[in-house]
Amino acid sequence: MERIAFLVDATGERIDCLINPETLVIRRLAGVRPAALPGAVVGAGADDTLLFTGGGRTELVLDLLFDVDLLEPAHRPDDVRALTGRLWRLAENGQGRPPLVRLVWGKSWNLPGVVVSIAERLDSIDTTGTPRRSWLRLKLVRSAEEPPATPGRTTSSAVEAVGNGSGGQGVRFDLLAADALGDPTKWRELAEHNGIANPLSVPSGSVLGVPS
Repeated sequence: MERIAFLVDATGERIDCLINPETLVIRRLAGVRPAALPGAVVGAGADDTLLFTGGGRTELVLDLLFDVDLLEPAHRPDDVRALTGRLWRLAENGQGRPPLVRLVWGKSWNLPGVVVSIAERLDSIDTTGTPRRSWLRLKLVRSAEEPPATPGRTTSSAVEAVGNGSGGQGVRFDLLAADALGDPTKWRELAEHNGIANPLSVPSGSVLGVPS
């Protein structure tokens, strides 16, 4: 039997669940929200004016059980939170957003998304206050795939200006700055470093120095 698991895209970490859920709740929310009308007074029984934003989101809610007594003694922690802690960390915004994860389950499920909420009820608590069982509820919102990473600046001290402008003749300095400095908006810095007053006059094939 294949267990439901979460795969962290950035690290490849796999977090397996102990027991597969018996049910899954999937909800689709359309891109609709109340329109903000400053100063508007809505009469009793009237409905809010709606703003249709397009798009929407898909949510999936799972109820999961973790119990340390279900594990072999050699792999059994004292505290069930040693098992659920990795799921809690999926809801942290450590890098400005929660990590992209994939909910995978056999051949039927491979859903990319982010964990937006998590809660657990702890029981089987021993005399030291250590919980051995967790009833955990997790909400995943489906998300698009990660965009490709922005290329960093080159480690080379020089870069070749390849013709990629109109008709293949001119040099696009914004693209050149993206390759050389990792930022297309730094084209002026690249031009000034090479003493170029008019970037449009640089012939294809020229070798330019890269600012350190």
